[in-house]
Amino acid sequence: MPSGTSHDAITILLAAPVAVGVYALTRDLPTAVIATIAFIFAGVMFGPDLDTKSKQYSRWGPFRLIWIPYRTVFRHRSRWSHGLIFGTFFRVVYFLGAASVIAFVLFAAYSYGSNGTVPNAATFARGWESMGTMAGAVSTLEILLAILLGMWLGAASHTLTDIAITYIKTGRVDALF
Repeated sequence: MPSGTSHDAITILLAAPVAVGVYALTRDLPTAVIATIAFIFAGVMFGPDLDTKSKQYSRWGPFRLIWIPYRTVFRHRSRWSHGLIFGTFFRVVYFLGAASVIAFVLFAAYSYGSNGTVPNAATFARGWESMGTMAGAVSTLEILLAILLGMWLGAASHTLTDIAITYIKTGRVDALF
């Protein structure tokens, strides 16, 4: 398998072709820039190797603790972490779930500290819904799709590189999964 440094180099080398490709598809420079930033983010921070102690994992600094349950649930290089179809999807869902739990704990601690009460789940859900409404007001479906496409391409470049190197070393594609 390529090292973390090799994956980083591949991500940076592919950033320009991704930008050109997305621009060719959309004819919209902001969308191409957003997709390219998401591609780079996925390649260096949010990729398949979050299922092990890796460069991607260590880059999260003190926030890497949120990835410990993910590493426990998903076996390294499984189709659920490195898979082209489900890998990025599971990481996004996992991250949003972890962020929700952390937000709830912080919200509850703040509420308890300021007025001595702990909010119930319905109160928290209303607050989370308000944040979603604000996010929807400043973004569009096109932006969301550009982010998801960029993140998927970043993770796919990692997985496809792993498959290529595995094939070169072993002659078998199935050795990856």
